[in-house]
Amino acid sequence: MNNVITIALSKGRIFKETLPLLEAAGITPKDDPETSRKLILDTNHDDVKLVIIRATDVPTYVQYGAADLGVAGKDVLMEHGGEGLYELVDLNIARCKLMTAGLNDYQPGEGRLRVATKFVNVARQYFAEQGKQVEVIKLYGSMELGPIVGLSDLIVDVVDTGNTLKANGLKPIDHIADVSSRLVVNRASLKTKHDRIQTIVDQMSKAVKHD
Repeated sequence: MNNVITIALSKGRIFKETLPLLEAAGITPKDDPETSRKLILDTNHDDVKLVIIRATDVPTYVQYGAADLGVAGKDVLMEHGGEGLYELVDLNIARCKLMTAGLNDYQPGEGRLRVATKFVNVARQYFAEQGKQVEVIKLYGSMELGPIVGLSDLIVDVVDTGNTLKANGLKPIDHIADVSSRLVVNRASLKTKHDRIQTIVDQMSKAVKHD
């Protein structure tokens, strides 16, 4: 696999919105990840493969060189910390916001807050910067349940339309970061496969739409 360029992607919105950018770089997958059971997809280039993994795993695969390139949300990169990789291009896709949220009648009180989130590192850092004492509870599923069942005072989660919050009697409160998907590259790969990777990066960059 040494001379193969491997690109890590996650299924769903990021994959769909990355496809046109890959096409601009002349790369098209031979299989649809939504219907294929394959975890490594062949493309129209024998030496370019797409690895389909969970969104939260993309930075790890790129960090350790299991993938040369990857597309990951800024939220996931903030949580990961970005070791071993370069964030090269804001692809301006899969845009949303990372926010705190609570019940509609939430009022900030005194004392330690309980915060439910899968973004544990981001939450700790954010509340530390605010000078607030928090107990962070890691959840993997529906964050919105946290405040409803009394598990937490607040949640930290990505918000797109805000409809899920609204439907569950929650409201967005504080804005932590704007999120969009980024093209990241393994540091070693950028040296050893520089020309080929740079070509892909340049072509994808040109295709990015700017509002």
